[in-house]
Amino acid sequence: MSNEIARDSYNRVFTALENHQNWFANSIPLIASENVPSPAVREAIISDFGNRYAEGWAGERVYAGCTYIDQVEIICMELARQLFGAEFADVRPVSGVNANLTVYSAFSDPGDTMMALAIPNGGHISAARKEFNGTAGLVHGLNVEYFVFDRDNWNIDVDKTKEKVKKLGEDGKKPKIAMFGGSLFLFPHPVRELADFLKAEGIIVCYDSAHVSGLIAGGQFQSPLQEGADAMTLSTHKTLFGPQGGTVLSFDKYSDKIKAGAFPGTSSNHHLHHVAGKAIAFAEFLEFGQEYAKQVIANAQALAQALNDEGVDVLASNLGFTKSHQIAVNITRYGLGGDMERDLEKANIILNRQLIPGDVQAGRHYQNPGGLRIGTSEITRLGMKQDEMKVIASLMARIIVKKDDPAKVKKEVEEMRKSYQKVHYAFEPGTPAYKYIRVRQ
Repeated sequence: MSNEIARDSYNRVFTALENHQNWFANSIPLIASENVPSPAVREAIISDFGNRYAEGWAGERVYAGCTYIDQVEIICMELARQLFGAEFADVRPVSGVNANLTVYSAFSDPGDTMMALAIPNGGHISAARKEFNGTAGLVHGLNVEYFVFDRDNWNIDVDKTKEKVKKLGEDGKKPKIAMFGGSLFLFPHPVRELADFLKAEGIIVCYDSAHVSGLIAGGQFQSPLQEGADAMTLSTHKTLFGPQGGTVLSFDKYSDKIKAGAFPGTSSNHHLHHVAGKAIAFAEFLEFGQEYAKQVIANAQALAQALNDEGVDVLASNLGFTKSHQIAVNITRYGLGGDMERDLEKANIILNRQLIPGDVQAGRHYQNPGGLRIGTSEITRLGMKQDEMKVIASLMARIIVKKDDPAKVKKEVEEMRKSYQKVHYAFEPGTPAYKYIRVRQ
């Protein structure tokens, strides 16, 4: 009996894996935190590197057998520094959250105060308070105070934030870290406008670029390290081309603190196959990133306008909707975000619900908030451009506004996707994006 269960489970896992890839090959993927890697990146991450250990810094390992691992990691760091104009790069963090924990460990102690965005204003759970099970509060013991947010301009209010920092100092709660960046991230943050003030107050300026890393590397968003940030954390997927992972970028003067924060502070072995995948992705981005990032933003703006024209309430219309890969929608005229997310998924349109400003005051919860978040990273990698954004907006409006049968819309989504099955912006263009790679004999 036990052998039957084992074999059945074994087969069901592989069936689910194949079914998932077939599903995404026939869907419109609009989750802003996702992207599709090239087959070259996928080749790197199934290599034997994934079975090995290399604790420590390249050339200073705790383990033997790291000759080629060191070579790849050094290349990866060199590419990261070049892409982002950094003096120092640590590519060992295994995720964006892990990268944030690395800088928390490097620059603060439990009980210190950090400033970040509140979640309904676009903040990420990794910079949230303990009562919300946020990483900063729950894991590192930081007290989190919020930047003052200007909802009309969808950004941090510079003058009121300065006033708040001064008041926190007077109350004995001066922040150790100010963390820019977020999860809902439509416009560049005022790093340049606040960095000198914050540093004069003795505050380390950090920037979580998890969502916009590729736009920064492509020269299309802002340049945090050049605008005054002391350190920058990033995810290596989302608007980048890599496997899921993290990186910390900074200056040489902070290198020892960051290295210790990464190992042994917040990680042991650091997923060496993903370091190889990061290196390949960074090389791809160095070659193709500027063109890709421009198209991602152009697609986001075109999709936002087309949705708005279809009667969907796209936020920040007074500001041109977005300057990133993301679009934020207030869905309350037609329903709630969680319900709409499920209806769209039935039509093979994959996106996620989103807390938006005003949700908490209205008593809405993150499980069924008032918003949707839409991203154009993955559909751009598949070769879609502005004309396709109009088609996607029309398909989405059929579900959101007209309440059409999702099964009917699904057929049209599948037909539309037939022309967009290949990876673009890669050294081997035209390779299948979602082909299942079978290694078993």
